[in-house]
Amino acid sequence: MRRTMLKTFAAGLAAVAMSGLTGSAFAQQKPVELQFYYPVAIGGPVTEIINDLVADFEKDHPNIKVKPVYAGSYQDSVVKALTAAKAGTPPQLAVLAAADVFTLIDEDAVVPIDSIANTPADKQWLDGFYPALMLNSRINGHTWGVPFQRSTIVMYWNKDAFREAGLDPEHAPANWDELVSAAQKLTRRDASGNVTQWGIKVPSVGFAYWLFQAFTTPAGIELMNPAGTKTFLNAPQAVQSLQYWVDLTTRYKVMPTGAIEWGTTPKDFLEKKAAIIYTTTGNLTNIRTNASFPFGVGKMPAKVRGGSPTGGGNFYVFKKSTPEEKQAAMTFIKWATTPERAAQFGIDTGYVAVTPAAWETPAMKQYVQKVPAAAVARDQLSVSVAEFSTHDNQRVTKSLNDAIQAAVTGTKSPKQALDDAQREADRILRPYAR
Repeated sequence: MRRTMLKTFAAGLAAVAMSGLTGSAFAQQKPVELQFYYPVAIGGPVTEIINDLVADFEKDHPNIKVKPVYAGSYQDSVVKALTAAKAGTPPQLAVLAAADVFTLIDEDAVVPIDSIANTPADKQWLDGFYPALMLNSRINGHTWGVPFQRSTIVMYWNKDAFREAGLDPEHAPANWDELVSAAQKLTRRDASGNVTQWGIKVPSVGFAYWLFQAFTTPAGIELMNPAGTKTFLNAPQAVQSLQYWVDLTTRYKVMPTGAIEWGTTPKDFLEKKAAIIYTTTGNLTNIRTNASFPFGVGKMPAKVRGGSPTGGGNFYVFKKSTPEEKQAAMTFIKWATTPERAAQFGIDTGYVAVTPAAWETPAMKQYVQKVPAAAVARDQLSVSVAEFSTHDNQRVTKSLNDAIQAAVTGTKSPKQALDDAQREADRILRPYAR
C-alpha cells in the first residue's frame, strides 16, 4: 500500500513538473503585445496606412502583436499617454510630437532610445537619420525619439492663378518682398470690392507657434535654446516676423483679417479661395489627390536666410514596459524606419522620408521623378531648425499662441504681444533655468 502511495505521489509530482514545463513553453510562445498610440482621429487614409503597416509587421514578426490606438491630435495623444502612464497602464510605444520631448522626459514617462538600442549597429542606425530631424530628438547626450512622421512647412501655389496674374507659374516667391508683390497681384476682388481669391493664407489657429517659425527662421532667429530652458520670443527679429505676418493683412491687404484655421487652409486652396498657402508637407498627398489645377510646392521665402522648422512625430518607448516589451517596441521601430518602409510611408502620406537611404530606394526615386515637389521638404532640411520646444512645453507654447492670436486679431501690437509672451515664458521656465 505504502509503495502504491509513493508511486502515485511521484506520478503526481511528475505530472505537475511536466505541466510547469508545458506552461513555460507556452508562455515563451505567447506573443508580446504592444499598445501603440498614434495621433490621428479615427478613420481616414492615414489610419488605413498605419493599419496596413501593422498588419505587414505582424506577418514578419508573428511573436509580436501591435494594437494601434488612435488618440486624436498630437495634444490629445500626449495627454492620453501621460494620463495612462500615471494610472499605471501606459502604452509601450507611441508616436507623439517631437516637440513634446522635454515634457515626456520631465514626466519620467519614456526611456532613452539609446538605452535599448545600444550596439554599434544601433548607433549606426540612429546616425542614419537626417540631422535636422534629430534636433528635437537628442537631448542631454541621449536620443529620446526616433523620427517617423516628420515634416517641414512648405508653400503651395496655384499655377493657374499665377499665370492669370501675369506671374511665372513655375517659380515661387523667393523672399519676403517677392511674396508681397505676388500676393498683391493674386488677390482678386469682384465689382463690389469683395475678395474672391486671397493672395495668401497662413493659418494662425491650430499650430500658430509653428507657422510663426516659418517667418522667424528666415528672419534669422531661433525662438528657444537647445536645452529648452530659455526663449527669445521678443527678440527684434521675432517682433519683425510677427509684424510682417500682421502686415500681410493690415498693410498689404493680401490675407483675410482675423484668425485663419489650420484645418480649413488646404480646403481653401483646393477651392481656389487662396492662391498661396503655408502648410505642412504632410498635406502633399491630400492636395495631389484633390487639386483640380496644377500646383507648385516651394521652400519658405527668405528674409536673411532660408529655412523652416521641422515638425511632426517621433517614436517613443515608455518606461513602464517590461524588457521584452521594450525590445519588441524597438523591433517595430527599426522595421518601420527601414529605407523601403520609410520611403513608402512618405509616398503614401506626403511626410518626409526620414533617412537619406530612403530617398535612394527605387520606389522613392521613381516617385520623385513623377512628383518632383516631394523633394522640396527634403531639400529644405539642410537649412531647417528644431521645432519650438521647451520644458513645460504646453504652457509655454500656449503663451506664444495667445500672443500670435492677439497680434493677428489686432488686440495687441506684435511687440506688446511678444513682450507679454516672453514674460510668461520666463515665469514658467524659471524652475528649469537654474
